[in-house]
Amino acid sequence: MSYMELYELWLNTVDKETSAELEALKGNNAEIEDRFYKSLEFGTAGLRGKLGAGTNRMNRYNIGKVTQGIANFIKSKGQDYMDRGLAIAYDCRHFSTEFATYVAEIMAANGIKSYLFESLRPTPELSYAIRQLNTASGINITASHNPKEYNGYKVYWEDGAQVLDDIADAMTVEINKIDIFTGVQSLPLDEAIKAGFVTILGEEMDFKYLEMVKTLSIYDGDDIDKSATIVYTPLNGAGSVMVQRILRERGFTEIHVVAEQEMPDPDFTTVGYPNPEDTKAFKYSEKLGHKVGAELLLATDPDCDRLAIEVLDKNGEYVAFNGNQTGAILIKYITEGLYNTGKLPEKPAIVKSIVTGDLGKVIGETFGVTTFESLTGFKNICGRIPELKENGFNYIFGYEESIGYTTGTAVRDKDAVSSVMLLCEAAAYYKKQGKTLLDIRQELFQKYGYYKEKQISLILEGIEGQKRIARMMEGYRSKYVTQFGEAKVDEAIDYLNGYKDIPSSNVLKFKLDDGSWFAVRPSGTEPKIKLYIYTKAPTDQQATDNIALIEKLVLARLDEIK
Repeated sequence: MSYMELYELWLNTVDKETSAELEALKGNNAEIEDRFYKSLEFGTAGLRGKLGAGTNRMNRYNIGKVTQGIANFIKSKGQDYMDRGLAIAYDCRHFSTEFATYVAEIMAANGIKSYLFESLRPTPELSYAIRQLNTASGINITASHNPKEYNGYKVYWEDGAQVLDDIADAMTVEINKIDIFTGVQSLPLDEAIKAGFVTILGEEMDFKYLEMVKTLSIYDGDDIDKSATIVYTPLNGAGSVMVQRILRERGFTEIHVVAEQEMPDPDFTTVGYPNPEDTKAFKYSEKLGHKVGAELLLATDPDCDRLAIEVLDKNGEYVAFNGNQTGAILIKYITEGLYNTGKLPEKPAIVKSIVTGDLGKVIGETFGVTTFESLTGFKNICGRIPELKENGFNYIFGYEESIGYTTGTAVRDKDAVSSVMLLCEAAAYYKKQGKTLLDIRQELFQKYGYYKEKQISLILEGIEGQKRIARMMEGYRSKYVTQFGEAKVDEAIDYLNGYKDIPSSNVLKFKLDDGSWFAVRPSGTEPKIKLYIYTKAPTDQQATDNIALIEKLVLARLDEIK
């Protein structure tokens, strides 16, 4: 069907409220086309899109079709999988509660048990609950750090990680069989609870999760100074309760929460774009930090799987750490701490993504830790844990440059709750030695070299944007820049055909003969093409200059591709 035929079908088939929304679009062909020119694609990232009526929007109809397809897939696995069921969590966004409830109602109508959290919870707690409850699957209604207009649907499998290609592809087969208007069955929540198909999760799971997080601690007692003054913002998301609890239960007393961003707010009124990678998200935190004299500022994104930090410098200004730098600090603290206390396991391993920097790798090597790589996304990072175990390696940490980190194997996704605890613990440990995290970062640069990085995202929305991103990838693949001053491309890696033990992905990576490298890839969840630049040099200025040169030449080539 054409996009206009689909529009007319929906207009005449959907409920009154949705029909009224579509009726209001008459005459706005560009908006109608954007809503109906394609269907939201289900894959290893689940679903993510703008809220609203249409095949290319997040709404009850798309949620219903996907959930019914997943229910059919679970049923195909047998009664054991149906009885084990799935855990369901959600964040603060518009319709998150309603969508999560609908998922449980659909599963119940299909004879599949669900464990539904009573209110919003951090993403890592869902991953933990899947393994704790031995469920077959898990679903999280969240759009992570996307703007307020978005929502999303993440799907997990029995290992507690988001589904990989094999499971996602099998689910997609079932999803595609479902008629979006007539093929979905559901049972009202109150009836589903009475029938024993839905169990509400609350404080008991919170307690178990936080007790697990505490076991990840490296130092305590006299080894750390818990008097550090810390400001925290959950950016109006799901992190507020659990992050505050873990810090207070660990004995940190000077915790100040940004009042304007403490409570859930689906409109993210004070921040707009709730991504803590963007330093603008720290505006309120910096104001409170100056007021209370905070040494450390922490921000988690709306589903509390990502963590960003800023540290007070000697001039009284806050300095932002990027994801590579925060990851390096955590790797130093964790690996060195485990080594010094005799707790580092045999054949310890770290996993990072192929677009994450190398400073953490060289730090790990100092303590005998091997670093492995994966495709982007924690489904791939944590997806390597079973394979590493089979080969005798003990996974201790995983991270990627987009401010995601997780420690240990109980959670198989980014975990900002445990990362907050360990980062605060690290700050307190080094404070005891008279050092700040800025001091530690500088020590790392002086010891291992100045590792610098920059990520650039070109946002290209809509149909034409998507087409141009595809042209950019193909154009750069066929003709790329080979010379950057005195440095030249030493190795060009096209992951489209796979590379060593990394499976196929639409990523280009170019290694230069001076140790620098850069990568180009389209985002899997947003209308962006991303450029990652990494340099290593004897001085900060030289590393910075090298980044500027690579940025200038690569962007010029991409801009040529119309």
